[in-house]
Amino acid sequence: MKVKELLKIVAVTVFTAGFAVGCASSGSKTTEPTEAVAEVKECEGASPEAKNAIYAAKLKNARARNLGFDSAENVKLIKAAEQAAADCNDVRAMNLAKRAETEAETFIAKFHADQKVEAVVSSDKVVSLGNYSVQSGDNLWNIAGQDAVYGNPYQWPLIYKANMGEIKDADLIFPGQSFNIPTARAGDSAAAIAHAKNRGAWTIGQTEASDLDYLAQ
Repeated sequence: MKVKELLKIVAVTVFTAGFAVGCASSGSKTTEPTEAVAEVKECEGASPEAKNAIYAAKLKNARARNLGFDSAENVKLIKAAEQAAADCNDVRAMNLAKRAETEAETFIAKFHADQKVEAVVSSDKVVSLGNYSVQSGDNLWNIAGQDAVYGNPYQWPLIYKANMGEIKDADLIFPGQSFNIPTARAGDSAAAIAHAKNRGAWTIGQTEASDLDYLAQ
């Protein structure tokens, strides 16, 4: 074989081998796997539930404060709840808000309970409008009807009951006697008017049975 032909064969062989290697290299190329990026949810502030819990705590605390509740600790609880809500820690926010609301509710309940006790104590006290000195021609009917007293003659039994130690007969009083004039409280006033309107027949110098029943109430 001639040298020239031999060189051609070698050149073709080298070219063919190079092409094959190139194709193999190109075909086997793979892309590097990309790392999975963890999706992190950003905090978007307080949830509606946390906001409602904090609002309820603030509202209850304001009502308690109007009644004299002054708790720095409760203010701190509400602020801590707001911060927890801003950090998207809803559970902590709602727990703190509930604690603050409960503290305020406890104060309000105690306040109203104390008010009821005071009202009962006050109702047991005999409150007087003053004393009235009986004048000639007076009777319990016209004394009660005076504007300076009750302005309603049907309330005369109030005077009678408050001064039963001085009045033996509701129809017979004497000049110079001094009667205590009690305050006309709603329940007592209603009972007095009912007795005056339904007393029945009466006789001077005698204590009627209906009067005794009224005094015993």
